[in-house]
Amino acid sequence: MKNLFLLFSITIGGITSVNAQKVYSVDSDYKADVKVFVVDADYKADLLVYKVDSDYKAGDNDGKWYFTDADYKAKKKVFFVDADYKADIKIYFVDSDYKAGWKNSSKKAEMY
Repeated sequence: MKNLFLLFSITIGGITSVNAQKVYSVDSDYKADVKVFVVDADYKADLLVYKVDSDYKAGDNDGKWYFTDADYKAKKKVFFVDADYKADIKIYFVDSDYKAGWKNSSKKAEMY
């Protein structure tokens, strides 16, 4: 029974970590999976992002991001560009988790 519980815990833990939206901010655009531009208003954004403080709170491509301390822990590596035309997606940081989410769902595949 203990072995079954342990196996179940490992499996669930593995599924959770695969689906979580964990990101790592890289220092060069060629290292990134996605280039991101931070806009100054929510109506200009493709995605409204809420930064969570723990990896288990990260969402499944729903705008709840956890910034990891190492690239190998992240699902996506992002690079913050200095102009919107250089970006794959435009984001706006929100102050509450319930505000997070996609405004332009056609860009959703960029982060998945």
